[in-house]
Amino acid sequence: MIFAGGGKSRFTRIRTHLFRLAVFRVDPMRMRVIGTALAVAIASAALAAASGAALIGIYRNGMETPGQRSEPVKLSGERCGRGGSEHAFRVVVGKRTRECSYRTIVIGRDLQISATTRLLSKTPRQVRRRAFLALTLRSGDGAHYQLLAYPLQRKTQLRKTLPDGSVRYLQIAKNVKAIKGVDKANKLRLRAFNLTSGPDKGRCRILAYVGKLEVADFVDRAAGDLKGRASGFAVGATRKAKGTAASFDDVVVRVPNPS
Repeated sequence: MIFAGGGKSRFTRIRTHLFRLAVFRVDPMRMRVIGTALAVAIASAALAAASGAALIGIYRNGMETPGQRSEPVKLSGERCGRGGSEHAFRVVVGKRTRECSYRTIVIGRDLQISATTRLLSKTPRQVRRRAFLALTLRSGDGAHYQLLAYPLQRKTQLRKTLPDGSVRYLQIAKNVKAIKGVDKANKLRLRAFNLTSGPDKGRCRILAYVGKLEVADFVDRAAGDLKGRASGFAVGATRKAKGTAASFDDVVVRVPNPS
């Protein structure tokens, strides 16, 4: 696992955080490449991936400063407007664009990403029902695992997009009461770990949550289809998505605990 460049900030250890072990977050002052020793330590933790393993937080971006909000790097989307408030990273989907996707600096195979997401009231009313908020893992060359939450439909989809652009819907949940509507916080979480033991050894188990509610649990026997390693978040809509607006904050990435 490595940390990718592309932001304008360095990373320092948080003294007060939710995790038992060290977490890293954006410091807005300047850019710095993460040292080799840190990358090696994180990589060794990832080797112990298991679906039920305890997790270590390795990265957090609260989107609280201009430096933090400059960190996400666009993965896809022809026309995507980006901005921010004092506490969130904001995205508006432009013309002839169905989805705007951004990555964190964390690149790796066995990761969990979580974020607080909101569909904003700036979104045109005729688009809101089709709009979704999403988290992505193992992203690269247009392929990825993705959790989509539709705030007005109260529906989630766990889907796998292949390098040729085809989409496979792995699991769908409807009438999800944990999903909130416009301008409300939706706390999403997506995990993709390769199993290290049992009959499914080597396959990828994917778990997805809205708040504390599990909305998907799927074992992918063809995990090798995805070669990408980027982690991130996205906003879009089915069919025309112009004007769809969303905010993202408290983005956290975790890896399995090797102990």
